[in-house]
Amino acid sequence: AEVSLPTVRPQPGWSEQKPQDWWLALGKACKILRAGSHKDWGRIAAIGLSGQMHGAVILDGAGQVLRPAILWNDGRAGAEATRFNGKFSDIGQIAGGPAVAGFTAPKLLWLQAHEPKVFKQLAMVLAPKDYLRFRMSGEFITDPCDASGMLLLDVAERKWSTSLVEAAGIRLENLPRIDEGPRAAAHLHKSAAEFLGLPVGLPIAAGAGDAAASAIGIGAINDGDGFISLGTSAQYFVTTKRFRPRPQQMIQALGHGLPDHWYQVAALLNGASPLSWLNGVLQGGTLQNLLQRTQRRYEGPGRILFLPYLSGERTPHNDPAARAAFHGLHAGTTQEDLALAVLEGVALSLADCQDVLEQGGTQVAELLVAGGGTRSAFWMQMLANVLNRRITIPKGSDVGAAYGAARLARLA
Repeated sequence: AEVSLPTVRPQPGWSEQKPQDWWLALGKACKILRAGSHKDWGRIAAIGLSGQMHGAVILDGAGQVLRPAILWNDGRAGAEATRFNGKFSDIGQIAGGPAVAGFTAPKLLWLQAHEPKVFKQLAMVLAPKDYLRFRMSGEFITDPCDASGMLLLDVAERKWSTSLVEAAGIRLENLPRIDEGPRAAAHLHKSAAEFLGLPVGLPIAAGAGDAAASAIGIGAINDGDGFISLGTSAQYFVTTKRFRPRPQQMIQALGHGLPDHWYQVAALLNGASPLSWLNGVLQGGTLQNLLQRTQRRYEGPGRILFLPYLSGERTPHNDPAARAAFHGLHAGTTQEDLALAVLEGVALSLADCQDVLEQGGTQVAELLVAGGGTRSAFWMQMLANVLNRRITIPKGSDVGAAYGAARLARLA
């Protein structure tokens, strides 16, 4: 089941959501599922969690949310990221990569400087999925994947780094305990069970951030397995059996959602979102209709170029201030020309990521693809052409992170 969520942008480059909206959306999704699959709903034996990474949920000592969550694609903390990096000569070897504006640690420094009243009340920092677990169980728990995304973890050791935590201006007691993804880390308490329509005491797996959960969902769990996640953002992801950071090339190395596994990721802040943006600007009907019209008119690579940096960019540029642009517009430009340019621009950004991974010695022969972008076979063929790789789209790949969460629940 899917429930839409509002994103608020108070200033250019900012991106926020209210954690309470996630909780209410979860309740709505459960209601939809109960109504449509009542018999199966009664057989649920465990809960798995996944969610957007890098979001900063700030709670006070009573567990109340102090402000809207600052999301993964929020660019306000660029100066703080630069300052954080300057405190460490080897940050990539500890945290898996350099600080960037979207990660949690720089956001904490931004809060300290710009919202000191909020920062003074801070008692706990959680990733989005871990806030839902708190509402379900009353427990503060995360997994190595989401912990890596906070830039506060010794990623090789899979434990909080005292030096990184202190540099972010907080203490170890302000962070949740870390448990491996398949562990039954918490249990559903009474009030949440009543809200969700589930039995009290169900085990809740530690789970994983969306990138690792997608990999688990589609089976990218062995050393060298590669996949592309193409949702609102995009990632070029390669599973590794050891910790292999490449910070000088903007390749992050993070903890996987399975014990003794890590992954390398080249991250794009703009995946399918530029296409949704364009369709909204054009106001020409459904996105599916725009894609169908673009495919029917396709005669080869477009003559209009699109830089897809609506929300800045991470790999390979690491520039939260980067902005999007069309080049080559003329009086005869059509809606389909613009849509083709957007599809090509995102595909070519993923080619940038592949080039950077190869420069660091990572070779991937075939790729799985997951995320909402897989619903367009036209776009997937374009991606295979641009990357010169065989592309496989597993069944259910448009909700790969949900499958990964379910697999972790089954293991739990």
